[in-house]
Amino acid sequence: MAKVVTMGEIMLRLSTPGYEKFIQADTFDINYGGGEANVAVSLANYGHDASFVTKVPKNPIGECAVAALRKYNVDTTNIARGGERLGIYYLETGASMRASNVVYDRAHSSIAEADIADFDFDKIFEGADWFHFTGITPAISDKAAELTEAALKAAKAKGVTVSCDLNFRKKLWSSEKAQRIMTNLMQYVDVCIGNEEDAEKVLGFKPGNTDVTSGSLELAGYEDIFKQMVDKFGFKYVISSLRESYSASDNGWSAAIYDGKEFYHSRKYEVRIVDRVGGGDSFAAGLICGLLDGKNFKDALEFAVAASALKHTIPGDFNLVTRADVENLVGGDGSGRVQR
Repeated sequence: MAKVVTMGEIMLRLSTPGYEKFIQADTFDINYGGGEANVAVSLANYGHDASFVTKVPKNPIGECAVAALRKYNVDTTNIARGGERLGIYYLETGASMRASNVVYDRAHSSIAEADIADFDFDKIFEGADWFHFTGITPAISDKAAELTEAALKAAKAKGVTVSCDLNFRKKLWSSEKAQRIMTNLMQYVDVCIGNEEDAEKVLGFKPGNTDVTSGSLELAGYEDIFKQMVDKFGFKYVISSLRESYSASDNGWSAAIYDGKEFYHSRKYEVRIVDRVGGGDSFAAGLICGLLDGKNFKDALEFAVAASALKHTIPGDFNLVTRADVENLVGGDGSGRVQR
């Protein structure tokens, strides 16, 4: 199996029970998660050697976050200790026409204040096949943006394939700053993943006649934008998950990929959502797994879409499905029948 390195922030997630609003809640459910950490857990579940790089405070809460990763066989040996705190995010899960709501409390987290000297990137990327990061990491602080570029330079020096999930977060930075920072980082990226908002807000591209809030998709617009992105940045693959948001509870879920020659749209799943947080990360992990397994780009995309469709049925940030679960769905078994 391949060695994959991911780097970013892992946070404490405090969720209202069930579908309660914040104002109703007297208690919170606890999980840990974060974009790149979620990808590492998925890849470890699929049998790959997944290593997560971050910095957490040297206290029991930081160790709880590390333990959450170790539980799922993620390599945590490259996690630094120190800094002020672990980032927190609060989640109010929506239902029907009421959207979910996230409140961040992550300023001055350990990874946001981390120094490049905290990590031995030459050692971290020794023998690595793949490095994955998201646009969230450089968004959390200027120091984290510098750290991300240092990691990217080290990865490319080792000949490591790099993927990026653009993941625009308007609560973390402006579109103008995102475009300035991320456009520079794209020179290191081989595989670019993002949805229609990411393409516009992070890199300045907008697909025509597509409005995710209307539940409609205009695939020709995506093909056009993918071609523009390949022409500008030289990506090997450009991929977008395609979410048709009928409501907070029901989505259509598919994806598209372009390899510089051919555009391909996957099968679409109609998903009843239990927890959509981490859905995009499970998609990225499925794609990475499929490509590392030697699947052609179409089959890798189908694996990714099925994996992420399944994630939407699992509470928490992590996708805890197995290869067999995903392959069964890819093969057409979406009945949900009890397995006896």
